[in-house]
Amino acid sequence: MTSVAVLGAGGKMGYRVTKNLVASDFEVRPVDISDTARARIAELGLEAMDEDTALNGADAVVLAIPDTLIGKVASGVFPKLAAGTMAVILDAAAPYAGELPEDRPDLTYFIVHPCHPPLFNDETDPEARNDHMGGIAAQSIVCALMQGPEEHYALGESISKAMYQPLLRCHRVTTEQLAILEPGLSEMVALSCVEILRQALEECQRIGVPREAAYDFLMGHLNVEIAMNFGAMPNVPSDGAKLILEWSLPRIFKDDWKKLLQPDQVREAVRVICAGRM
Repeated sequence: MTSVAVLGAGGKMGYRVTKNLVASDFEVRPVDISDTARARIAELGLEAMDEDTALNGADAVVLAIPDTLIGKVASGVFPKLAAGTMAVILDAAAPYAGELPEDRPDLTYFIVHPCHPPLFNDETDPEARNDHMGGIAAQSIVCALMQGPEEHYALGESISKAMYQPLLRCHRVTTEQLAILEPGLSEMVALSCVEILRQALEECQRIGVPREAAYDFLMGHLNVEIAMNFGAMPNVPSDGAKLILEWSLPRIFKDDWKKLLQPDQVREAVRVICAGRM
């Protein structure tokens, strides 16, 4: 049985991936230091292990820890790993920022990140429809083999599929492409647009529009506008809507905003994430 050590197994993300791994065919070796986290691990029928015991002979090690700690943890943990061991990182920020040790070319670095359940899907169960993070509703994942032999990709993908089940699709990209997707596309661009929407809602309320009316109007229009713009429905915006979009877009966004998705900007962003400060 393939053994997988999970560092931070009782944490916010670690608990979720550990729970899914327990339901798979992998031998799970959970590691966490806080009493609260260890109690959560016990709820899964597992007993938290000390780090050295969990790492000894492990085929793979999942780093389910914050981006700000990955560099520090990796520098202490990776020297203990045998050649050929796979390190699975749940976000591209630290790897792309150069936080992983460069003196272990004999280790495999595998990165995976969930796409989360899509806005438009075939879910009929109310609980699944309201699952925004994944675990109940199906989602896709994006994977990258940063370093290591090509034959190791299959193992990384199988661990990833177990951690983020149920799945729609599994996409393979490069490390740089994954960093462009997150934080680039999902946080630098999409989250900024969402924050603008939230602030616009607050501004409508401030100037006298009833909040409930503004909220219902915004949520409904987001539903139809996203569907139209991304092909989930055949309709297209009206001529008036397209005209006002042309008028308003340059008044909201800088003309050169797309440069945020260029590798040099993304690399600067991941360094900010890993440093934990501007």
